[in-house]
Amino acid sequence: MMAKATILFKVYPTDPEKVQQTMDSIKAAMNPAAMQAQEVAFGIKLVKVLFIYESDKAGSSQLEDRLKKVQGVSEVEVEEETLM
Repeated sequence: MMAKATILFKVYPTDPEKVQQTMDSIKAAMNPAAMQAQEVAFGIKLVKVLFIYESDKAGSSQLEDRLKKVQGVSEVEVEEETLM
């Protein structure tokens, strides 16, 4: 049986005014399980993106690399990774 894992990324958009466009690009390119915009401070916004994947196939580094290539994405950080 393959183990499933979840990974939550914090994604910083290249343009804080275009958070929704960044979310649309992520959704189109990668089909995450969930996604939510969050204001950090002083108008700075980030997008939290959750993926569920089979832990023996796509690793977190592969998902992170793919996220970094999405249009509108500036930085990506792993916030949490757990086995289900």
